[in-house]
Amino acid sequence: MLETAISGTDVAVPAQQRDYVMRVRAAATAREKITHYVTALVQIQDRLAPVFLALRDAGSTDPDSAALWQEIAQRRARNMREFAADLRGTGELRADLTDDDIADIVWSMNGPEYWVLLVGERGWSGERFGAYLIDAWARLLLRQSVTARPAVSVGLAERTGRLTT
Repeated sequence: MLETAISGTDVAVPAQQRDYVMRVRAAATAREKITHYVTALVQIQDRLAPVFLALRDAGSTDPDSAALWQEIAQRRARNMREFAADLRGTGELRADLTDDDIADIVWSMNGPEYWVLLVGERGWSGERFGAYLIDAWARLLLRQSVTARPAVSVGLAERTGRLTT
């Protein structure tokens, strides 16, 4: 069920073979890559978020669900690092962020909890959520000259003792 919720078809489609992953990889700029990724995410989350959260919650009492949740989490982490590396290939990312930093930022903001909170509970449209993610990731991840607006990272400021723009 989880795999078909991701692919939107009756069969599981490996990540590398998904249409949106191929569009992300083919895009020339980091903003285009982010936009393709977020567009797909918005289309997927309506069907995926409830399944993800049910699996996560079931894992608190069911060992098989917990094991599957851990497997999915590891796969997501690997996919986020691949996305970060793909973004890095554009030469447009902030130099002070590692691929692991980028992967963690993307992962933290694309999870089902974020979707359910903003779209489900706060009443945002999928379109608004998508626009928010594209803007937020561009500000957080891209060099200032690429975004044309300052990108402030509170987490980095806390770690380094300075405010980074």
